[in-house]
Amino acid sequence: MAKEKKLVEAITSMDVDFAQWYTDVVKKAELIDYTSVKGCMVLKPAGYAIWENIQKELDRRFKETGVENVYMPLFIPESLLQKEKDHVEGFAPEVAWVTQGGLNELQERLCVRPTSETLFCDFYKNDVQSYRDLPKVYNQWCSVVRWEKETRPFLRSREFLWQEGHTAHATAEEAEERTVLMLNVYADFCEEVLAIPVVRGQKTDKEKFAGAEATYTIEALMHDGKALQSGTSHNFGDGFAKAFGIQYTDKDNQLRYVHQTSWGLSTRLIGAIIMQHGDDSGLVLPPRIAPVQVMVIPIRQQSEGVLEKAEELRGRLEKVCRVKIDKTDKSPGWKFSEQEMRGIPIRVEMGPKDIEAGQCVLVRRDTREKTVVSLEDVENKVQELLEQIQKDMFARAKAHLAESIFDAHDYEEFKDAVTQKAGFIRGMWCGERACEEKIKEETTATSRCMPFFDKERIAGTCVCCGKPAKKLVYWGKAY
Repeated sequence: MAKEKKLVEAITSMDVDFAQWYTDVVKKAELIDYTSVKGCMVLKPAGYAIWENIQKELDRRFKETGVENVYMPLFIPESLLQKEKDHVEGFAPEVAWVTQGGLNELQERLCVRPTSETLFCDFYKNDVQSYRDLPKVYNQWCSVVRWEKETRPFLRSREFLWQEGHTAHATAEEAEERTVLMLNVYADFCEEVLAIPVVRGQKTDKEKFAGAEATYTIEALMHDGKALQSGTSHNFGDGFAKAFGIQYTDKDNQLRYVHQTSWGLSTRLIGAIIMQHGDDSGLVLPPRIAPVQVMVIPIRQQSEGVLEKAEELRGRLEKVCRVKIDKTDKSPGWKFSEQEMRGIPIRVEMGPKDIEAGQCVLVRRDTREKTVVSLEDVENKVQELLEQIQKDMFARAKAHLAESIFDAHDYEEFKDAVTQKAGFIRGMWCGERACEEKIKEETTATSRCMPFFDKERIAGTCVCCGKPAKKLVYWGKAY
């Protein structure tokens, strides 16, 4: 028994040290491993499989809106990067540079892409000539490099996987429509597939993407009450187009600048899944994103006919779900712990007595509730249970979000909320950057977004300075 407890004992309780709990889960669930390059991670099969499912489902949703996939180079010439001043300044501290090729020093430094706006702009200036060439609705799946000082698996690493969409449109209205559309694609995906409720809103000018006219965001709230920016969509207007000379001839034979958007979502979402749903036994994966939805665990598998029956059951289940069978020589208790650590939504327990009775036991990972079901009806019951788990996980996460939103009407109340409560703080804002900076400096809370679906004026004055307020803002500490 001591050996069987070791797997779970290796996880620090989230209530004792949430950061260490997170690291323990990431390692013990074998999602990543560290490398000899600081801040760069190996995505092991269990971690990469989650990303593959994210990629597959998002890619399908993107293409339903007319998106096409392309691929841009890894390197950006320094002269190209310098064409958009605000953009360059925003990324300067995080850029990695290549200065030598083979044995020769390069005549011009090459940036290892932190994002690809400049590459797409350089491409569009030659590819777009007429209104007939528009819109361009492109996306690429790739990795980017940002030289972060402090790194954490999935949440912040020096190289990470993501997708970045880059579109060009004839009008400002079309660009704005696409910007909002993609934000809603992200939000629906998070809620419907990852069971993570999000707050949709607009970033303040201080927090918007470098070079953008407007940045829209989805903000999720983790188990510890910290916010996680989970996806962003940016309206660039015609600023990049003017910097790079991206013009087209309209129907009246007049030269116009295109209007552009950009939107991105990354492997950071895997960190969100862990922190939203996990517990002290490890991962808890929503069924729709779980690489393995059901694990069949034969009990007393050396007994005659047990493994054969388990294989037969796996063969039936694989027609309705993603299923595996654990045939290792480990004890059942150890197998249960592994299944729980890896977050597999359902385990199926079946031993000699179950086979004799024509039944098996389904155990939910999220609640550990056990259900005895007939082997004749197991496919239907598994499908029903997977859907119920998905709905229940979202309901619990949504309730947690609702319970973790607090109001602050003045600065003292705001500071008390930041100190005493974990979650989003609703507070009115005058619109001045000085108040944002003061709040961040004195409380470490930042403006997360100006929400789309919450316009309540909870006070007439700014939560920081007391001057007349313009916008409701969700504030909070964040990853």
